Amino acid sequence: MVDLYEGLMTTRAMRRFTDEPVAEDDIRACLRAAVQAPSGGNIQPYQFLVVTDPDLRRAIGAVYLRAWERYEPAVAKVSPPARDEDAARRQARNVAASDELARALADVPVHVLVLMPKISMVVADDEGEMDVGPTYASVYPAVQNFILAARSRGLGTVLTTVYRVYEDEVRELLDVPDRYEVVALLPLGHPRGRWGVAPRRPAESLTSWERFGQRRG
Repeated sequence: MVDLYEGLMTTRAMRRFTDEPVAEDDIRACLRAAVQAPSGGNIQPYQFLVVTDPDLRRAIGAVYLRAWERYEPAVAKVSPPARDEDAARRQARNVAASDELARALADVPVHVLVLMPKISMVVADDEGEMDVGPTYASVYPAVQNFILAARSRGLGTVLTTVYRVYEDEVRELLDVPDRYEVVALLPLGHPRGRWGVAPRRPAESLTSWERFGQRRG
């Protein structure tokens, strides 16, 4: 187990995995942590679908690869140029790791899909509709809890949604009713990457105090 703050600071998107199996106890522990995440009104608007069957994983991997091979070149056309050589190298490594995941997804021992019913949080009164935010806001905290629980047990994962290019095919493969969106795929396994503080923009550069644009050093 790792210290909570250390886990928060060093958890990274893991896209390369060994072929070592994942214990079912570890999967269940991550799921138990996921459902402890807060959600609006404690509605917990999600279901988890755990896939370990090799044939199903191969089928998901095939759909994912088709989606990636269509998505990646489209994104490359609109991505802004890197700020400097270091940023360009990091970007190239990230694309390479994403490409490797797309080609090896079937070999990752566990696929955890997160499902969300197609519901709206909008309510209305005599003054009109009140949109307090999307249902996703009550789902992704559970996803982050799952990721952190995996980190605490030495397992790696990454939140990916590339499959949504062909989401209907994924639903059909796994008998997911149309009333659910598949909002995340978490490939879970023993990572080949290293934990560590990832390069990020500093919090100070993204934070205003009292009024927008007012910075503190």
